[in-house]
Amino acid sequence: MASTIKVNNIQNQCGANIANKCGTTITLGASGDTITLACGASQTGFGRTGTVDWDTTAKTASFTAVSGNGYFVNTTSGAITLTLPASPSAGDIVAFKDYAFTFATNNLTVDGNGSPIGGVDGIILPTYNTNGTSKTFIYVDGTKGWLVTNESTDTSQESNAQYVTATGGTVTCCGDYKIHTFTSPGTFCVSCAGNPAGSDTVDYLVIAGGGSSSQGGPSTYSGAGGGAGGYRFSNGTASGCYAAGPSPLGASALPVSIQGYPITVGAGAARVPGCEQQPGAVGSNSVFSTITSAGGGAGRMTSSCIPSGPDSANGGSGGGGAAPWPGSCISVPGGSGNTPPVSPSQGNDGGATPTNNNAAGGGGGAGGAGGASPGAGQGGTGGAGLASSITGSPVVRGGGGGGSGYPGPGPAHPGGGGGGNGGTVPSTSGQAGTANTGGGGGGGASKSPPGSQTSYNAAGGSGIVIIRYKYQ
Repeated sequence: MASTIKVNNIQNQCGANIANKCGTTITLGASGDTITLACGASQTGFGRTGTVDWDTTAKTASFTAVSGNGYFVNTTSGAITLTLPASPSAGDIVAFKDYAFTFATNNLTVDGNGSPIGGVDGIILPTYNTNGTSKTFIYVDGTKGWLVTNESTDTSQESNAQYVTATGGTVTCCGDYKIHTFTSPGTFCVSCAGNPAGSDTVDYLVIAGGGSSSQGGPSTYSGAGGGAGGYRFSNGTASGCYAAGPSPLGASALPVSIQGYPITVGAGAARVPGCEQQPGAVGSNSVFSTITSAGGGAGRMTSSCIPSGPDSANGGSGGGGAAPWPGSCISVPGGSGNTPPVSPSQGNDGGATPTNNNAAGGGGGAGGAGGASPGAGQGGTGGAGLASSITGSPVVRGGGGGGSGYPGPGPAHPGGGGGGNGGTVPSTSGQAGTANTGGGGGGGASKSPPGSQTSYNAAGGSGIVIIRYKYQ
């Protein structure tokens, strides 16, 4: 025989209601209580509140959803397919949200897994290609299948924007962008790596030290220009609003993480001491993160007792070639640029072998090869540099040093973009490359008359590292 208990209230020992019926309303528990079903127990009739339980581990590959769950979908690495539950029941619910705001780049496709979506069978699957998309699907019946009951497309993600935050070097601002300039070694310290809604990459300009020029010898020798330091830069799309340089030469911006990035700023090669017939020296590398720009190649020299090896003339841009020394028909070509090779290229070759022994070639530059001697006694021009307005105003850097010529007097043979001018006989020394441009040194003219020394070879200019990013 069944037993019946008739009460309106069930209370605990403290007198607080555990269950209460008032009219047609039944209240379980009191304020502050938690009502839990025993392990293995199930409920029916209550239904869902219209929300889902969100899985906070973002999905990075295709997956099958479970009813009652919401998913953050990260398509940064590639397109993803979300497959809805098989054999769903009325009231089943699934939601998703674009985690990284990358649906426009890599789409999300939803597969009904045998059930219609919005009354359409699975022959054509819906694909979502707008950044920030979120949707909630409810299964209704076999006719309409899964219907969207809640959706949004937040393309701005402004409320979630984070920006790169960093210290190091000399910091200046240009509108919404910060610029860190390093003219000597230091550390670029990132304390916040940002996100795609704000900024998470940085633009850069990394220039190595320029090579020094060679020095002419008795009467008819002329010194070759030093090559410019390697010139590497990003295309400017990360921080915008400035002219980075020729688009074929610009690389993608660099992602950053929370850490310190050591910065190396290459020194320009020093003037090689000596009275005559001295080859130049190679500039030093500049480094930021994964970007290494090679030092500029040395200006070359031919001599019966002091040859200059070809390797020393190679570099970011190559050093200039040298004319034959008296009693020989052997001349040496300019050095090779973009050594070691990187893509896009970091520089150009030095000036080709001169055709006479009274002039020398110019060093290669970031924007062009060094010039060969155009005629008797005329030194080759230094290769052109490149302009960048990464700091706000355009500056030309990375020019090769000019070659020297004989006889003189006559015009100095110009370098470009910080490269030094070549000297002329009898009394004009080569001009040093400009500091923090990576310019090559200008060639040193021969001494005249023999036995005197009135001009010298010249040092390369030091390099520079500049980093730019959006900070607000």
